[in-house]
Amino acid sequence: MHAKTRNSTLPLHLMLLPGLIILLIYQYTPMGGIVIAFEKFQAAKGVFGSDWIGWGNFRYVFQLPNFIQVLWNTVIIAFMKIVVGLLVPIAVSLLLNEIRVVWFKRTVQTLVYLPHFLSWVILGGILIDVLSPSHGIVNQVLQGVGMEPVFFLGDNDWFRYVLVITNEWKEFGFATIVYLAALTNIDPSLYEAAALDGASRLRQTWHVTLPGMAPIIILMVTLAMGQVLNAGFEQVFNLYNPAVYQSGDIIDTFVYRIGIQEAQYGVATAIGLFKSAVSFLFISSSYYLAYRFANYRIF
Repeated sequence: MHAKTRNSTLPLHLMLLPGLIILLIYQYTPMGGIVIAFEKFQAAKGVFGSDWIGWGNFRYVFQLPNFIQVLWNTVIIAFMKIVVGLLVPIAVSLLLNEIRVVWFKRTVQTLVYLPHFLSWVILGGILIDVLSPSHGIVNQVLQGVGMEPVFFLGDNDWFRYVLVITNEWKEFGFATIVYLAALTNIDPSLYEAAALDGASRLRQTWHVTLPGMAPIIILMVTLAMGQVLNAGFEQVFNLYNPAVYQSGDIIDTFVYRIGIQEAQYGVATAIGLFKSAVSFLFISSSYYLAYRFANYRIF
């Protein structure tokens, strides 16, 4: 019986094989390059010929005068994105769930989901025009009501909020679909019982809908914690400029300038390894907390 079962699942395992090979080649094999973080790497000498300096690159990174600011920017922007990225999709999914006109509900779902498929290269060009202090439509509206134009992409007071708002506009449709799918798994009889007990729609949402969504909410938060040092390279790279380095420069853009533009590959690798280690600690802690306080296992 065991051999029969194994033979019946063999085609399924073979179907996984191409994906596993790609994962091995592009995800695990390059991890051998982590050794560069502990070397004074020179491309001409290669990995095995470069001088070993141990923790030298890490000491150099932490002594950089702007690294703490870059780390702080990354944490703030990523945390703001996580919080807003949790609240907005939940609120929108709850509102859509109350709509009874099916065609209108599906149309809204499609419209809010479409920006997810646009790259930041395209959106970056659009936002630069829309938010331009001289001819952008947003500043034209502000001037129309008697306000001064705002340089949204060149003002350190505004740049972080622009990143969070535009990122949420692009991505909240995807999370909304996920939460709407979770809503379909809630037993309708729970709403009927709540209605018989005299619960209003608001109380039904609080005592039935949100608890029913709790597992997927915990899952999304846990996965988001692993991205706490990933504030969105593509978005920031296409929108930032030296004028907003103080508030918008993040680890990924910092690594890009050091590694690609300045060719300090060892230092860039050290920063990347530091980022991965911190992200691993955050996501491991979130797994534990999800099980400890919500009795929810992701794996």
